Amino acid sequence: MSVLALPKAYSVNQTAVYPVPFALGTYADGLKAAKPLDLRAPVAEQVAEQVDPRQFEAARVADGARANDKSAGEDARRLFALEQLEVSWEGETGTLWTFMRPRGRPSYNPDFLEDFHAWQRGILAAYGDRPGDLRYLVLGSRTPGVFNLGGDLNLFAAKIRERNRQALVDYGKSCVRILHRNMNGLGLPMVTIGLAQGDALGGGFESLLSFNIIIAERGAKFGFPETLFGLFPGMGAYSLVARRSGAAFAEEMMLSGRTYTAEEMKDAGLIHVVTEPGHGIEEVRDFIQRNRRRHTGMRAIFEAGRAVNPVSLAELDHIVEIWADACLQLSDRDLKVMQRLVSAQNRLTPSLQAAE
Repeated sequence: MSVLALPKAYSVNQTAVYPVPFALGTYADGLKAAKPLDLRAPVAEQVAEQVDPRQFEAARVADGARANDKSAGEDARRLFALEQLEVSWEGETGTLWTFMRPRGRPSYNPDFLEDFHAWQRGILAAYGDRPGDLRYLVLGSRTPGVFNLGGDLNLFAAKIRERNRQALVDYGKSCVRILHRNMNGLGLPMVTIGLAQGDALGGGFESLLSFNIIIAERGAKFGFPETLFGLFPGMGAYSLVARRSGAAFAEEMMLSGRTYTAEEMKDAGLIHVVTEPGHGIEEVRDFIQRNRRRHTGMRAIFEAGRAVNPVSLAELDHIVEIWADACLQLSDRDLKVMQRLVSAQNRLTPSLQAAE
């Protein structure tokens, strides 16, 4: 028989009465009308008899709701205080502007990915109960000449040398969860806009392709250079490019490893608007203004497109598994090429930071 550790008893009409055990905590509401405990009978059974299971469950659910509300409040507050993402709200147009400010190389390091997860949680916490307020979500970059250069090659090389397949899978699945939620607009009635004022390569281009509308400045470069070190882009590239421009073109892009101009990407149907250098933010504002009365129809068109050509998380996860297996088959020469690219990115970083 279980034994309850009861606090000191007090006497009521010569009968020992024990306060509700502290262990019941906030579930004290689940007790029926108090009845004195008789020490001559098993105490635990008497307490159990006084608990109404339905009230106990209601109290548990209420506690969970309070905890969720507190967590959502913290997520909403953190949205505007993320370390590697600069977020601002423009109420007049219902636009949430976000600019990437990565530490070090402009690539998706694990901490940067965590900021993106927090960003998405924060958006849902702040606007989920008033979805009509958020009409446009914009993502750009504060790194001059670069949108994003993709995956954390330094991390990849280290995990490949360790033969740590699970770490590679975990990284890839973290990426595709962010991508998949963004592709689906976080389930909110908004239009998403990716702004490329500089190069979007590898995973950087994959992430850009998850937006409804892509606006790029002339001079920016796009592509999947992973074949240079024996890999392929495994976090959405094939799924997204094939659905927009066909499987043949998706394979051509990935196999060639070449970079493409913004104009070429527009001709291929992957970019929607090309504007002059330095005019990207202005073009986004013009786009929002021009389409303010068509927001509902535009959003519905993108939703219909997802219904016609859905991309499931299961599909993305499966490709991540294929990618992780391919990683472990790379040669020492491939890893050296990867490391040279990391070194080149490291040399690039100080000049980019100076330019800011």
